[in-house]
Amino acid sequence: MSGPSRYVLLLAALTTLAALLAGCAQFPDAGQQPWRERPDLSAERAPQPQLPETGEPTPAPNSDGPSVPPPCVDPDPQVVATCLAPMSAVVTLPGGAAALVAERTTGRILRVAPEETPETVATVPVDAAGDGGLTSLALSPSYAEDQLLYAYATTPGGNAVLRIAPGDVPKTVLGGIPRGASGNSGAVGVEPDGTLLVATGDGGDRAAAASPTSLAGKLLRIDPFGRPVPGTPDPASPVVGSGLHAPGDVCADAATGVSWVTDRAGPRDVLLAVRPGVAPGPNAAAAPAWTWPERPGVAGCAALPGTLVVGLRGSSAMFVLRPTPQGAFVGTPQAVLAGTYGRITGTDVASDGLIWFTTANKDGGGPVTPTDDRVVRIRPPSGGASGAD
Repeated sequence: MSGPSRYVLLLAALTTLAALLAGCAQFPDAGQQPWRERPDLSAERAPQPQLPETGEPTPAPNSDGPSVPPPCVDPDPQVVATCLAPMSAVVTLPGGAAALVAERTTGRILRVAPEETPETVATVPVDAAGDGGLTSLALSPSYAEDQLLYAYATTPGGNAVLRIAPGDVPKTVLGGIPRGASGNSGAVGVEPDGTLLVATGDGGDRAAAASPTSLAGKLLRIDPFGRPVPGTPDPASPVVGSGLHAPGDVCADAATGVSWVTDRAGPRDVLLAVRPGVAPGPNAAAAPAWTWPERPGVAGCAALPGTLVVGLRGSSAMFVLRPTPQGAFVGTPQAVLAGTYGRITGTDVASDGLIWFTTANKDGGGPVTPTDDRVVRIRPPSGGASGAD
């Protein structure tokens, strides 16, 4: 076949093949949609879901920002405040709806109330080594008029009784109390007649405690300005008794006129009874009203009509006694709340009859819960207490 004829046959074959392909292949979408740029699915431009009720986009999670801890809430309805530093003392305010509590290691004094955020009302400069720090609180005898607060604390300058006015820095009303190697814990309370009763520790220095001129290991009576009250054995000295070692608290029973002092006294823990205007004698701890040979770590105390409760920080419980107006005890010894809240320290009774207490589980010696340390408010324990052992 010649060249032109071969070219005509090849062209006809290609034309026939194109027609067949056009009849078989179908592209229904081709040419019907406009061309669009490929979408960007990076984090900045990713589609955001819409909230049906608002139509607002849901914020993307921020994994780079700081995590926010959940609020500290204790499921126990009797817990008033949580997640505090180890506490040592509590005093309830008039009306019974709120209280002031002391953080031993920070020196903070906080106002706490149910369903309210704790509020710092004052801070005492403290040296919390050993068992020192802010260890006791007491309301002024005329608190309703002057809003004054008294505290016992180990400060950088030594142990002292401090007076704290609203909005003012703490002022020393009684200093010169020696500090021993263990920090020299102590307590201050108000007797029913308005006298300030101060219990000082010996800090492990028995020689200083034995000295009649030293304020270590002593029971003191002072007025709101730190001066000895009339009736002390030496008019120039506030000392009315000695023999104390590591006092935990001073609490008064207005019905009987008795003030109670707890003390961790070497080989045993003791409870002392002190009556207004009566000097307990040279060795105040020689004849305790109650003793604990097992040394459970007596701490705060609170006096109700016919009932005395003592916090036991070592035994993680509360001890209930039933004193008579004559100072004896009736009933059966009773420990309550054993192991429920841990190491119980400060204790007080409110005007509505409820008992407030604090814990010091972060101080060591026992398990710590996620919401320690706590302030708790309970109804008075039922049951009886004891006769002296």
